[in-house]
Amino acid sequence: MKPIAIFRHFRSEGPGYFATFLDRHSIPWQLVRIDQQESVPTGIEDFLGLVFMGGPMSVNDPLPWVAQSCALVRAAVAADIPVLGHCLGGQLIAKALGGIITKAPIKEIGWGSVRVLDNADAQSWFGGLDGFETFHWHGETFSIPPGAVRLLESTHCANQAYALGKVFGMQCHVEMTADMIRQWCHDGAAEIAASDSPAVQSPEIMQAGMVPKVAALNAVADRIYTRWIEGLART
Repeated sequence: MKPIAIFRHFRSEGPGYFATFLDRHSIPWQLVRIDQQESVPTGIEDFLGLVFMGGPMSVNDPLPWVAQSCALVRAAVAADIPVLGHCLGGQLIAKALGGIITKAPIKEIGWGSVRVLDNADAQSWFGGLDGFETFHWHGETFSIPPGAVRLLESTHCANQAYALGKVFGMQCHVEMTADMIRQWCHDGAAEIAASDSPAVQSPEIMQAGMVPKVAALNAVADRIYTRWIEGLART
């Protein structure tokens, strides 16, 4: 079986719970370490799907791998290969498919609720779920790419997820583990301290009672990831 290509853009923003999910389902995966200057593959032939993780940079930055990754996304969509994006990854996919990435009205860092929209596509991905508490860490937001359907929204960010065929892009982070939250709070301490956003939580608040919160988020991630792997051409 071909592997899933998982693109890591920053050392502490790896696949997290998504890797656990793939291992549980015996689906092979290969990590492409963009943060260690590994090259973006030039073709999609060797992969079952493409998954893009988060990162502190902007997809509007003049980074060579951004354009290369966007080209890879478009090739995957044209070949009907599933594509999945988390936060920066969701922005990258949106950009590749004609969306626009802009500064968010309010920076979101920490736990916050999202609402599942009342449309057929949202129900396909989330079943009867009305909403859930997820993890956020973003200062930018994407527009919904042409032809895609908006699936999730939050109080501070209207576009939290979209779907287009076998493409699923998120602004929020459903891949979190407790260890990742601890590491991000450490790495992002200066950003948190410098922010006056009402949607930015302190490290203490983010880590308080996080074990059951992470478990509940993993259950939601299971729904999304299970729906996403249905599109894989496993032979």
